[in-house]
Amino acid sequence: MKLSRRTILLGAGSLPFAVASLRTGAVAQPAATPSEVPPILFVHGNGDYDALWMTTLWRMESNGIARDRMAAINFTDPLARSDDKVEQANRSSTEDQRRELAAAIADLKRRTGAARVALVGSSRGGYAIRNVIRSGGAGDVSHAVLCGTPNHGVFATDEQPNNEFNGRGPFLRGLNEGESEVTPGVAFLTLRSDGMDKYAQADGRFIGKPGAPTGVTNEGPELKGATNLVLGALDHREVAFHPRAFREIYKFIAGREPDRIAIVPEQSVRLNGLVTGTPGGVATNRPVAGATVEIFRVDPETGERKGNAVHSAKTGADGRWGTAQVDPAWSLEFVLASPDAPTTHIYRSPFPRSSDVVHLRAARPFGPADKEAAAVVIMSRPRGYFGLPRDVVLFDGKEPADVKPGVPTDAAATLRLSAAEAGRNVVAQFGEERIVARAWPASENRIAVAELTY
Repeated sequence: MKLSRRTILLGAGSLPFAVASLRTGAVAQPAATPSEVPPILFVHGNGDYDALWMTTLWRMESNGIARDRMAAINFTDPLARSDDKVEQANRSSTEDQRRELAAAIADLKRRTGAARVALVGSSRGGYAIRNVIRSGGAGDVSHAVLCGTPNHGVFATDEQPNNEFNGRGPFLRGLNEGESEVTPGVAFLTLRSDGMDKYAQADGRFIGKPGAPTGVTNEGPELKGATNLVLGALDHREVAFHPRAFREIYKFIAGREPDRIAIVPEQSVRLNGLVTGTPGGVATNRPVAGATVEIFRVDPETGERKGNAVHSAKTGADGRWGTAQVDPAWSLEFVLASPDAPTTHIYRSPFPRSSDVVHLRAARPFGPADKEAAAVVIMSRPRGYFGLPRDVVLFDGKEPADVKPGVPTDAAATLRLSAAEAGRNVVAQFGEERIVARAWPASENRIAVAELTY
């Protein structure tokens, strides 16, 4: 797909509208009141964590879905193996994920007393959902929503035959065999991008093989027998976490339009979460003990602290750092001192609602590229990628040089400052969200992260 500014802006302009694919099979679900909506279990993707569903959970709550009728699984080892049949430290197989998800479904059913639950998965999370359903779990599941799941592979070639992302491999061939690719008795919805998903591209440049055909297309996330919707210029992550995706998820499960898309603030906000780590350089969701967490209220215009810490804690074996009570209008700085990692100063926009999935992970260690820097600041967008020229992305007043234009592929940008600039404020702007961070001295083994919520 050749990308031009006009093409991208036309795609962005179509975001309020979902286009039904010609391969649509399921029918609309009957309307339900919030109390009749089945419990919903959210399933994150490869290398991710349940915290990505935070804004979706808030939007659900703002539409009357009770907090205790929702859950988000946090896979222990979220990264896939290179070869699904060969054990790798701190990585998971398709069977590991199926087993953990089946247990989470059983727990949500037990807590709510419901006979069936709805499942919503991002990317690889859709694999676990399909695997559970196909392996005898259909009776436990009413709805399956797959967001950007590479259902026919990230690639479909003769290389890496046991990689679960290979559309020609045994795992995906097993899920896709038969005239219909969905399981009877479960309502299936797929959400995909119109050409802006880096894992649904015909050219291999996005998986490190430029010019090589992948064997897949933009339509790869669709399933025969499902309702398949195309959400314009949203990227691989946004088709799960964007407000546009929320509308379709809610509508499909509840059988009616949401009352609102905006998040309704709470008067008092309580925050909690885990500290997790990267043993051997591999991102996991395993708790880290002995980490200290401090939370400061900061000035939204300067990033400077306003008084003493509003919360401080040291994690135990469960990795929990909360609970902290904050005002929904406060901009916050989280200071994480995790064993054998840089002290990480994480700047966040105000939290409009309570959440127990405010997870913290130390920034990556300083690398060779940081050798001459007196301060390092990272701008991070966990729930989507930066798209240029699709988005307004400004880091310290400029478009970041390390964000590639075209199909969105980058979720982080790095700013390295000289000694004369260390300690000053840095503005991270994405669309209407604006975070002001402070550039802490690298000589003290400190890194600042401006973490976007939206």
